[in-house]
Amino acid sequence: MTADLFDAAAMYDDDYLYFFASPESAGAPTHGPVVGTAYATTSVTTDIVWRLLDLQPGMSVLDLACGHGALANALAVRGCEVTGLDSSAVFLDRARADAAAMDVAVEYVPGDMRRLPAWTGRFDRLVNWTTAFGYFDDPTNRRVLAEMARVLRPGGRMAMDLDNLPRFLASYTPSRITATRDDGDMLVDRHHFDPLTGRFEVERTVFRDGRTRRLTFLKRLFGFPELRDWCTAAGFTTVAAYGEDGEPLNIHHDRMIVIADLP
Repeated sequence: MTADLFDAAAMYDDDYLYFFASPESAGAPTHGPVVGTAYATTSVTTDIVWRLLDLQPGMSVLDLACGHGALANALAVRGCEVTGLDSSAVFLDRARADAAAMDVAVEYVPGDMRRLPAWTGRFDRLVNWTTAFGYFDDPTNRRVLAEMARVLRPGGRMAMDLDNLPRFLASYTPSRITATRDDGDMLVDRHHFDPLTGRFEVERTVFRDGRTRRLTFLKRLFGFPELRDWCTAAGFTTVAAYGEDGEPLNIHHDRMIVIADLP
């Protein structure tokens, strides 16, 4: 595997949950200049995923880069057999605790999306949500797509939720206060977009409980034609794109949902 481009463990930690996954937080982050959160609630997200993936109770679903398990647990409530994989032990601990509180069974697995377990042909559906793709160099990102195809059964389907590039760039700002809490804790981000690599780079300052720390992270931004071609090269056939409302993608959508089918 190639060297990591940033420290994911420093990014996806307890501070992240504190600002984005607690009852007092403003909800899921946008990870960039887009203002607002496209999916108001987990229920709204689940409805969109359920419809676009044509899910049915009993289907086996992999939530790849499942984070703290909000979507995985919601799909399990609706009767899917869900496996969630993530590299963050902090996130997986939270996901398991929430699953237990909801009395649902989800298999949560620590792992790296660049090299998935021996799951060839195991899943009916795969979901990769909240900009959970594009954190490596381009050859490695392509390898992740190939891994997605490998673990799906013939006729399987994948859903990927990413930033909609035209809308993202139109709302670009050099910096912003990304999240705040009533006690004054906040996240402040400085942004840089590199057109030579297509990477959006962020320098984040965390102010919490009187302490300050800094970290960096990045993600690859995609236009649909490029990602469609990548998916096709990875073995997917029909590849389509929708916005956060489930309608065909246009420049006004905040999110780009890519749906890709295996033959």
